[in-house]
Amino acid sequence: MNLPLLVFFLSFVIVFIVRIPIALGMIMSAIFYFALASGPGVDISMVAAQFLNQMNSKFVLIAVPLFVFMAEVMNRGKITDMIFKFAGAAVGRRKGALGHVNVVASIIFSGMTGSALADASGLGMMEIKAMNDSGYDRGFSSAITAASATIGPIFPPSIPMIFYAMLSGASIGTLFIGGMIPGILIGIALMIYIAFIAHRRNYPVGGKVALREFLAITLKALPALLSVVVLLGGIYTGIVTPTEAGALAALYALFVSFFIYRAMGIKDLLEVIRNTVRTTGTLSLLVGSAYAFSYIVAVEHIPNLVAAWLLHITTNKYILLLLINIVFIVLGMFIDTMAITLVFIPIVLPLVTSLGINLVHFGVLITLNMMIGLSTPPFGMLLFVVSGISGTPLKEVIKEIFPMLLVLFIVLFMVTYIEPIVLFLPGLLGMQ
Repeated sequence: MNLPLLVFFLSFVIVFIVRIPIALGMIMSAIFYFALASGPGVDISMVAAQFLNQMNSKFVLIAVPLFVFMAEVMNRGKITDMIFKFAGAAVGRRKGALGHVNVVASIIFSGMTGSALADASGLGMMEIKAMNDSGYDRGFSSAITAASATIGPIFPPSIPMIFYAMLSGASIGTLFIGGMIPGILIGIALMIYIAFIAHRRNYPVGGKVALREFLAITLKALPALLSVVVLLGGIYTGIVTPTEAGALAALYALFVSFFIYRAMGIKDLLEVIRNTVRTTGTLSLLVGSAYAFSYIVAVEHIPNLVAAWLLHITTNKYILLLLINIVFIVLGMFIDTMAITLVFIPIVLPLVTSLGINLVHFGVLITLNMMIGLSTPPFGMLLFVVSGISGTPLKEVIKEIFPMLLVLFIVLFMVTYIEPIVLFLPGLLGMQ
């Protein structure tokens, strides 16, 4: 290992130890590398060159602020309220009904925002308060909110899948539709667990909803629910690209919030724009710094070295998928999802392609893997989000999340080794 590369890795390790923001840490490591490296045209200015050149060449990145904006509009307007009420009416009278509502609402909301954090922070406060007021354990209410939020980036659309498509060249539309069955599987698995716990702890039964009342709630929620149709219908009919669909759905959400539910004004819109700019700026800094970081990784042939090392352990692709899952679960316990996507996925992609693993299948399973990491102690971000918005001590959330993580791991195992779970729908629609 040469001196620039050694300093590069050591500085990156120090970033995690002293908790420097990951984007700044990657830029810092890249600067150290180029300051010490020698060669024609190699200097510190290459950090800025890689940052700007790659950011300017990726049209698909425009979709990210559009989905962020749409999520902000939905959280600010009454769209999340309508989704919650519709989910409650749909679940009806059953033991542990509000737990089931939590999951159903997450599936519907995930079809609009593509973000686990948007789900947990948008619907989460409403869901947790309703469950706590009805007599559910505080830790359970928060834990199921975190666990169900993992559906967000699995069920289309998905912000992490957009970044994965940018790195791998896989089709965004195919990735989106490949995540549908796994997303529904997670929902079913969590609802089975909720039914078991609800009977064991004697959680309350949901209220009975008459047909007329259900139709009234559905009619009122219909404009909100049509957001999914606008977004996914536009993509899968081929009328618009995923990026254009993001713009169309964001505009539709704005129209619904302003003119149908009358839940937003100009002041709210300015706040939404501020939050969107802030989030987009953070993501852009992260993406640009990751490109500079990844350039060094590629120049030093690190993906080839990692592939050779793993193939030295085993050449069996199923065992290698198990090893990759374990590594990414551990990474997810400590590192932000976007950092994992932008830094570590490019390292394993050459190995994945050399083994003939379908890139869409791998993209969906690795996204699911990273989402589970968001709910995995000790540092899963969703744990801190639900603890913060509910005021529930973190230790109570962690105690309740472990059985739910086991449920999620079972689904991850199925998605890893049963390819048709991901590839059946894309194949049926001729998208393979």
